[in-house]
Amino acid sequence: MADIIETDGPPIRKKSKLPLILGIVLLVAGAAGGFLAANSGMIGGTATPTSSASTPDHTANRETEELAFVALDPIIVSFSSGSSRQLLRFTAQLEVKPSAVAEVEKIKPRIVDVLNGYLRALEIDDLEAPAALIKLRSQMLHRVKIVAGDDLINDLLVMEFVLN
Repeated sequence: MADIIETDGPPIRKKSKLPLILGIVLLVAGAAGGFLAANSGMIGGTATPTSSASTPDHTANRETEELAFVALDPIIVSFSSGSSRQLLRFTAQLEVKPSAVAEVEKIKPRIVDVLNGYLRALEIDDLEAPAALIKLRSQMLHRVKIVAGDDLINDLLVMEFVLN
C-alpha cells in the first residue's frame, strides 16, 4: 500500500509572472509620463521655470516695482470668558499700488469696519492656535479684497497682534 496519490487531470502549471511584471512596468511608465506632462505644462497649468534667464522672476519684479502702504487705525477687541478679560491689539497696513492710495484712503473706514467685525466674531481659542495668525491674516485679506476690490489691495501686513 503505497502513499501515491493519482490525479485524473494533467499536471498543474505555475502561473506566469509576466502579467504582474508588465503591469508594474506600465504603471511606472504611466506615472513618469503623467509627471512630465504636468510638470512641463501640457496638463493642468503653466510650465515650471527651468532657468531664471528664460522666464521673468515675479519676486524680483515685486521688489523693484513701486509700492505704497496705507496704515489702518489700530483696533482693540475685548474678549470675556467667565471672570477673565483679555484684550487684542491689532494694527495693520495695506500694501497697494501708488496710484491706488487715494482710493484706498477713501474706503479705509469700511475696511476697518470689516476687520473690526471679523475680529470681534472670533473666540480666544481661535487666537491661541499655533497657526492662528496665518489663518486670520488670510481671512482678513480676503474680506478686505471683497470690500476694496482685488485690483486695489496687494497684501495685508500685520504690524501688531498682541493678546493681553
